[in-house]
Amino acid sequence: MEGLTTITFFKFRKNKRWAFAQMGLAPSKLQQNKGLKFFKLMGTGGGNGFSLWPDFGTYAFLGVWDNLKSADDFLTHNPIIKSYYQKSFSIRTIKMLPVKSHGFWSGQNPFKEQKLNKNDYDILVAVITRATLRPSRLLPFWKSVPAASAAIENAPGVKYFKGIGEWPFVQQATLSLWDSFESVKQFAYSGKTHSDIIKKTRSQKWYSEDLFVRFHVLSDSGFIKPSLLK
Repeated sequence: MEGLTTITFFKFRKNKRWAFAQMGLAPSKLQQNKGLKFFKLMGTGGGNGFSLWPDFGTYAFLGVWDNLKSADDFLTHNPIIKSYYQKSFSIRTIKMLPVKSHGFWSGQNPFKEQKLNKNDYDILVAVITRATLRPSRLLPFWKSVPAASAAIENAPGVKYFKGIGEWPFVQQATLSLWDSFESVKQFAYSGKTHSDIIKKTRSQKWYSEDLFVRFHVLSDSGFIKPSLLK
């Protein structure tokens, strides 16, 4: 299952300082794991994620894997991830395959596109968009955020969305879950607010790097207590 991608959200009530510290401490240890081709450890935005103020109680780990076994072994046995399980009160893991991808993340695109069967077009879909903002474009970008947040919140077919990112203000991403590819298509091409913002990002060159990936969701645990993984 080449190109398998996982994203795990960790929610904390206690141990927030520990979780924040891991943003600097954990990456050097995570990159030593066999089968892990690409990863990002990210914070999230306050509220629904579209906020200048971080959510210090929620973090996300994104991984791209050689195969399903590598992902499952890591998510079950890796000591760093097990520490996250022990210290968080709620987790959610989504497993998915990329079916459409363009752009770059840290100078590469690790999401190798997979072919879908016709019957797969009505299944749960995930979308990740991310960008590195040009310093001169920070103000117009953040001015557009409330409208973008309202647009996706009210979009037909959206099941979940959360703002994520490596660095506050300048490296931003969004994960959203949708009930079908058709819902994503309608939001992308029929929503005036969204399409207007996209036009501005291109004409005014807001981003120094950006990426869009659409995924077929294989499984979604929903938010559960870590103890249920045992």
